[in-house]
Amino acid sequence: MNITHLGRQSPLPARPEDAVLDYVPNPRPGRPYLVRFTAPEFTSLCPVTGQPDFAHLVIDYAPAETIVESKSLKLFLASFRNHAAFHEDCTVGIAERLVAEMEPLWLRIGGYWYPRGGIPIDVFWQSGDPPAGLWLPDQAVPGYRGRG
Repeated sequence: MNITHLGRQSPLPARPEDAVLDYVPNPRPGRPYLVRFTAPEFTSLCPVTGQPDFAHLVIDYAPAETIVESKSLKLFLASFRNHAAFHEDCTVGIAERLVAEMEPLWLRIGGYWYPRGGIPIDVFWQSGDPPAGLWLPDQAVPGYRGRG
């Protein structure tokens, strides 16, 4: 187990490609369960205007052999704050990187993007069918309704 960040000072990566995600052994292998990470203040930049975009991300996954270490995930997500990409690219790219490196049994992501220009964009992706018997709670992020 090679841990890069936990218990150490870690600078914020300048780009998502520079971020190192750490993984540790699953403490409950062979038992399907759900892990949820919520990032209600995710930030990236519009690739056209350079204006900030904000999202509420919900990442759910069923671990296989490893789990992602939360500090490294926080640093990875924070590295997007100066990254210019469309909502779809950010949301799906985060999920695809986690799936490629961690190889979970299943993963889904919901990207609930706040409106700019009057239109909120919600982006959803999952790696396939969830394992049998896995409890899947609702992501419980309401659609954007403006001021009421």
